[in-house]
Amino acid sequence: MMTLGAQLFTLREYTQTEKDLDFSLAQVKEMGYETVQLSAIGPIAPQRVRELCDKHGLQIVLTHTSPDRILNDTEAVIAEHDLMGCDYIGIGMMPKKYASPHWLSHFAGDYREAAKKIAAAGKLLMYHNHNVEFQKFGGKLVMETLMESFAPDELGFTLDTYWVQMGGGDVCGWMEKLSGRIPCIHLKDMAVKGWEPVMAPVMEGNLDFDKILATAKSCGVKHLLVEQDDCQGESPFACLATSFRNLQGKY
Repeated sequence: MMTLGAQLFTLREYTQTEKDLDFSLAQVKEMGYETVQLSAIGPIAPQRVRELCDKHGLQIVLTHTSPDRILNDTEAVIAEHDLMGCDYIGIGMMPKKYASPHWLSHFAGDYREAAKKIAAAGKLLMYHNHNVEFQKFGGKLVMETLMESFAPDELGFTLDTYWVQMGGGDVCGWMEKLSGRIPCIHLKDMAVKGWEPVMAPVMEGNLDFDKILATAKSCGVKHLLVEQDDCQGESPFACLATSFRNLQGKY
């Protein structure tokens, strides 16, 4: 059974204070979402975040956490996720220095110890892709190097449907390649405006979400998380609500 949640990065302008986060979580729950991912919220204590999510009946299933803190303050990060009842600790974007042919190999070398500590605590380090991972260094896709550089119990992937498509990859094909390593995925649609690809509410663009959702189920996905980084001038609350309505009965 897959859950449906909201990636709070979508609402980042409205989650910077306790008051705003409280109101935004209430709206997310009213839309019908069951879970949330914490990303780009304000400096609010983990215990307080957990209390606010519990107040609105929303489970915290994933975070995007500072890569520097994951690397250098691993035990504290684990303790904070224990407080929040969250098993998946996410890197939202590869630190820029690693995204080059000369330094990519250092990523696994630097993060493996933290990944092992996280795994020993019963949690999983998660890597969220953009399109940069679909370039080739030395004849191999960055995504392939990441897959091969960590054991499945050391690194999971938060596969992002929009960014796979933007990188020229096949969304369902990549879900199958990562089967068993994608407990969480980002649902994000792609439409076209003029000559440019744009982000859209789920099932308002051109990605085949019937096929994506069926593949997600067969590949062991547990948590579907709706995200829309750019709402094209529309209210992000309205975009999340549209995505929820479109997904009802589909997963």
